[in-house]
Amino acid sequence: MAQMTERIQTLFAKVPSVVLCTATADGTPNAVPVGAKKIIDAETILISDQFLNKTLANMQSNPRVAVTFWEGHEGYQLKGTVTIETSGPRFEQTARWIDDLSAKLGFPLKSKGAVIMKIEAIYAVAPGPGAGKKLA
Repeated sequence: MAQMTERIQTLFAKVPSVVLCTATADGTPNAVPVGAKKIIDAETILISDQFLNKTLANMQSNPRVAVTFWEGHEGYQLKGTVTIETSGPRFEQTARWIDDLSAKLGFPLKSKGAVIMKIEAIYAVAPGPGAGKKLA
């Protein structure tokens, strides 16, 4: 597993949304913006599923994903494998978090599942000579 540095974790937490990239079993790509995200630990992130349809189907048939995020000239891509939890303590905690978020935003949100990504590699996506460099 690859571990995010403190700086990568800080930027991940700061940006309002990330891009979650999946692919069908035969390789057809799909990318969607995601705002309901959290860090579990340095090598694990959680994404709540409120609206994932094609993305969810892709992850069920092909659990390999990438998450990309950036601000200004700094950015990272996390690659790894996901599991989807629709019951249990972590899902219950995620559902409560999304219920609270829904109330704050005044927008109806309901978590259908907790997508747990184990990070296997980290790449730089900032422009310049280090673009695409594997960091971990």
